Amino acid sequence: MTANIRTIAETGSTNADLIELAGKGVPEGLWLRAERQTGGRGRLARTWESPQGNLYCSTIVRLRPYDPSPGTLALVAAIAVHEAVGLFLAPDKVIIKWPNDLLVEGAKLCGMLLERAGDAIIIGIGLNIAHHPDLPDRPATSLAACGAGNIGPGYFLETLAEIFARWLEIWRGQGLAPIRTYWLKHAHPPGTGLKANLPDGSTLEGIFAGLDNDGALILRLANGTSHAIHAGDIFLI
Repeated sequence: MTANIRTIAETGSTNADLIELAGKGVPEGLWLRAERQTGGRGRLARTWESPQGNLYCSTIVRLRPYDPSPGTLALVAAIAVHEAVGLFLAPDKVIIKWPNDLLVEGAKLCGMLLERAGDAIIIGIGLNIAHHPDLPDRPATSLAACGAGNIGPGYFLETLAEIFARWLEIWRGQGLAPIRTYWLKHAHPPGTGLKANLPDGSTLEGIFAGLDNDGALILRLANGTSHAIHAGDIFLI
């Protein structure tokens, strides 16, 4: 089935646009791609640099009564993009960092932002294809810098939309288990040192001990206790 993709030359934020369209009843499955964003946003209110040549897109999922927890769509998005990137780079080079950043040798390749509007979850994806920013707090990279060649953002999105639709169907039909299995296979391995900056301003350090049944990150602290993290900014140590 051909994906429902709308492409526009420029906008402030594809997520903001889809939040507005969600209120007007647009159906699940719509993808909005901008060739350039002037007000791109990342998690924790970060600005997302948006030069032409990268992928800036958002899609909408309409929640149904028996869907798994909406927050676990972050994991669905992560593995869909990981699988799509794996068609252009060796999949074992690309690591998922909780919940849905993609890293290559520790450098950020892709970030995502999920926002809720009524019964809709808006999933925004920013993938560095041709360019990557010089970030003050973490390294970044792009598909081009990793040797993937010249990939058009529109072409990549057509591939991604099909993969995401398949994983969304699995999420609805089989629950979180297969999503969690794929995610753990391609994430930072158990025992990886992590630092978590939490929404209340506190910081925790420990080692990665997996995901709980709801997709929360389990951090094992130095005192032997485990802490479930449902929201936060995670750094590899």
